[in-house]
Formats: sequence, structure tokens, C-alpha cells
Amino acid sequence: MAIKDLAGASTGAPQSRLVEMSWDPITRIVGSLGIYTKIDFNERRVAECHSTSSIFRGYSIFMKGKDPRDAHFITSRICGICGDNHAVCSVYTQNMAFGVRPPAMGEWIMNLGEAAEYMFDHNIFQENLVGVDFCEQMVRETNPSVWEKAKSTPAPHGDIHGYKTIADIMTALNPFAGDFYRQALQISRYTREMFCLMEGRHVHPSTLYAGGVGTVATSQLFTDYYARLMRYVEYMKVCVPLHDDLFDFMYQALPGYEHVGERRILLGCWGAFQDPDYCDFTYRNMTNWGRKMFVTPGVVVDGKLVTTDLVEINLGIRILLGSSYYDDWQNEETFVAKDPLGNHVDRRHPWNMHTLPTPKKRDFNSQYSWVMSPRWFDGKDHLALDTGGGALARLWATALAGLVDIGYVKATGNSVQINLPKSALSGPVSFEWKTPKWSNAIERDRARTYFQAYSAAAALHFLDKAMEELHAGRTRSWEPFTVPDEGFGCGFTEAVRGVLSHHMVIRDGKIANYHPWPPTPWNGNPRDVYGTPGPYEDAVQGTPIFEENGPDNFKGIDIMRAVRSFDPCLPCGVHIYLGEGRTLETVHSPVAPFG
Repeated sequence: MAIKDLAGASTGAPQSRLVEMSWDPITRIVGSLGIYTKIDFNERRVAECHSTSSIFRGYSIFMKGKDPRDAHFITSRICGICGDNHAVCSVYTQNMAFGVRPPAMGEWIMNLGEAAEYMFDHNIFQENLVGVDFCEQMVRETNPSVWEKAKSTPAPHGDIHGYKTIADIMTALNPFAGDFYRQALQISRYTREMFCLMEGRHVHPSTLYAGGVGTVATSQLFTDYYARLMRYVEYMKVCVPLHDDLFDFMYQALPGYEHVGERRILLGCWGAFQDPDYCDFTYRNMTNWGRKMFVTPGVVVDGKLVTTDLVEINLGIRILLGSSYYDDWQNEETFVAKDPLGNHVDRRHPWNMHTLPTPKKRDFNSQYSWVMSPRWFDGKDHLALDTGGGALARLWATALAGLVDIGYVKATGNSVQINLPKSALSGPVSFEWKTPKWSNAIERDRARTYFQAYSAAAALHFLDKAMEELHAGRTRSWEPFTVPDEGFGCGFTEAVRGVLSHHMVIRDGKIANYHPWPPTPWNGNPRDVYGTPGPYEDAVQGTPIFEENGPDNFKGIDIMRAVRSFDPCLPCGVHIYLGEGRTLETVHSPVAPFG
């Protein structure tokens, strides 16, 4: 692999040093992520970025011919981290295709399980993976001047979280040794137990089915959940102000850091947490019951909410090719020509797509990834939406829609108010997440903390509603159904790290076509047929470099923060290639222990 040293113009402009660097793999459960960059060390900026995935899974192929009732058990294995989100989305899809409406108790139990999953996954990713990028050891090695400033900067909320300076917070995030790092590991145990109480097994649920759940509702069940939830509430009262102090400091210590990982505000949220009083899972009523979800679906473009209509969201999905290893399906069979409302369904919609893999040698001028390029068509442009790591899009869409008001959580039109009640060690606390100026690395990370508090507050509401059902004697949690010979359905929810949809077509009582679209391809896709880069590529390309190390000892911390802010599943290893002069040498990454 060669490095290009680009000479300056004849006017005497200084030479640029354009260095090719690659991190591959940044290993993920749903594939193997690689980030390939060209960095201009004179301009201190990433000049070019390509995002690759080197693993082909093929779920859309081997789902064909399966019993539709098995779809959620199979698709939960797509991921070893958010498998329950896939199971839930598949169950939603089956409910529509089978024409079944679960009892209210079944939906409240499922909501409680998913709330626990958001708390579990966001917490462990934020503190034990993302947090390491801001810990003492990493900051010392990449920005020693920032570390020196952190030692003398008081933490504004130190009286709440107990750390006097920003440096103390960074030290608390050191892997395995830091106090807050270890506390997060302990908290993750409670949230995992909460999940298992509702869905039986983590991360592949054993109690979820089309038509409801197999979990038996009892006072003991909900009490056990509540006891663990209040420990988490106590933790969040400390966690939110701690992260606000840390992230606000980054802006203060490094002017211009708002541009790290920044891209145009193009956010997609498919909504989460059904309200059984309104949700009947029929496509004809999807617009109405979608807007009753406790996380509002929506598309946000340049800070403006352009729709909250799940039907419009569904019809706008397009799966594009361009830089991925697949043949086009333009001449293949069309499965769904019109939706149940009579709307035209595009050939590039998931109901009609075909997976035709064509392995090739990676070529950044042609095809270089196994990820296709999902886009949302607004009638004019194919928008490269991202999920903001999940939390940013959820909070942004919910805030602007202003539809959620359940006491514990209220959307105001430009913010989300989160109210946590009195707990064993502290009184009631209210937080307010306000729509930020940027869609960037710091705000994706900040939103992840606030959405943990949101999930805890929402879970308190779900517990209240479940106990109402229990005390009224309405404990039935499953509704019988029959599988049609012909039919189709779709499900929409939020995986922890963002939008998740499943689309299924049934023929002769078997699955004829099935396509799950999780957040990873929405965020990690390559350049499409129009040349539009995917969100990882877009967010990294143009990112300024604040790291104080030169090319010879470069760790790529600003790039890593940008990529990890999207929460692309769990990173476990990073390899970096760099070199001197015109020859690239392969070296072990200094980042690897923290990857």
C-alpha cells in the first residue's frame, strides 16, 4: 500500500503529507468493519474515508422457505448483542402478517424487556467502550496538553457525582481500574437481570412470540424488576451530570472539536415501545398507532422534522447498490406492487429486493463492501440517513414531534424532559435534553447517556400500566392466531444503536422473501450509485485531527471517537497500517488494548 506525498503548488505553497492509514478490522458482531483513510498531516484533517465490511451473512437468503412463526427465533441470531431487538421487530412483522393483536399485558412486558435492553447496552457501551476513548490513559497518550488542563478544571457537578476535577472523571474511566468503569459493569448486571425477568433469556429471548409473550405476569415479577430499576435510577442521577461535565469540557479544551465526526443533520428513527391502547399492528392504521409509540418515529433533515408517519417512512426506504458486492435485482420478481393502502411500492424497497451476492476483489474505485446502501427517498433525493448512534435520532425526533407526555417523560417541541422519582439515596431529579447545534461525535455520545435516563423513566410508566392490568385481573399475555397462505407484513422498532425494520412476504404458508435492515448498514454503508458516501465515511471524511501525536505514533483517537460515537456494535480489535516516506509498514496499533 503506497503513501502519496503531494507536492505544493509552484507558488510556494507548503507540501502536503497525505498518509494512507487503515483500521481493519474494527471487529463487529454483524460483520467486520474496516475504516480506510487518507490523512493530511499538514492540514490536520482526514482527506478521504472509505468504510468496508468484509463479512457476508445471507440471512435474507436462508430465511426463504422457513415457517413464518420461526422468524424471530432465527433472526435474533443475526446479532449477539441486539438479538432481542431483532426478535421483537420480527414479532411485530408477524403480528401484521398474521393479523393478530396481542393483549395489553403482553405489550407492557415486551416494553419492559426492551427498556432494560436499552439501559444495559447503552450503559456498557458508553462506559466500557466509548468511555475508554476519554479516559486518563488515552488522553495522556494522545493529548497531553488536554490532560494537564483537565487536572486544573473543576467538575461543575462534582457535588453530585463526587469527582472534583475533569481529570478525576477521566481517571475513573480507566479500563478495569477506574471506579466508574467498574461501577458500570456492576450496573449492567442489574439491567441484564431485568431483561431476563421479562424475556427469559439474554440476548436471544425465549418468551417472545407472535401474538404476545409467554412470560407469566405476577406481582413478584414486577417487584423484582422494580427493585433493580430503582438501583439504575440512582445510578443515572449521577451518570448524566458526570457525562455533561466531561463532554462540555471537550468543547472547552479543544475549540473546534464540534467538527469531529460532524455531518449534515440527517437522522432516522423508526420509533419504539408500542402503546397497546392504540397499536393493532394493522398496516392501514400504522400512521396513527405509530405516532402513539413512546419513542416517536421520524425523519429529521437539517434539524427539521419532515415526517412522523410510519407509512411514509416505510414507502420511502430504498436499498441502493453502487459500491457493494451484489448484482442488481431490477429484472427479478416483484413481490409487493402495492401496499394495503394502494400505494405503489418501489422495486428497490425491502419487500421487493433480492440478495444476489457477487464476491470481488476490493476496489475503492468500484466495489469494496458487503454492505448495501439503504437510503430514504423524500420524493426528490435519496437521503443517507444515520441513526446518531440510536439515541440522538430517537431523542431528536421525539423532542420535535412533541407527542410523548407520560409524566415521567415529556416532549416539548425542542427538548425532552426526563423526571426520575425519589429513590433510596436521593430525591427526585429532572433532566432536560435539548436539541443540539450539531450531529457530531460528542452529541451522539451525550444523547446515549440521556436516553438511558429516558429508558428508565419510560420503564417506570410501563410498570405502572402493567400493575394496573394485573390488579384488574387482565393477566392474559398471548392471543392465538393462524398463519395465512398468502400475506406480507413489516415491523419497525429501534435497535439499541438505531433504526430496525423487518419486511416479510408469505406464500403457500412459507416465507418467500424476508429482509431485516438493522442500523449497522444504515450507518456503515459505502458510496451508493450516486456517489453519496455512507454516514461513517461522511462523518470521518473532513474530520479535523486534534491528536498531538505525529504520523509515526498516531493512534487515530479522533477518528475512533467519530466511528464509535455511532455505536456500531461491539469493537474488540483495531489494526492500523502506516508508514514512512513512500512505503507503508504494518505496525501494531497503539489503540488495540482499548479497542
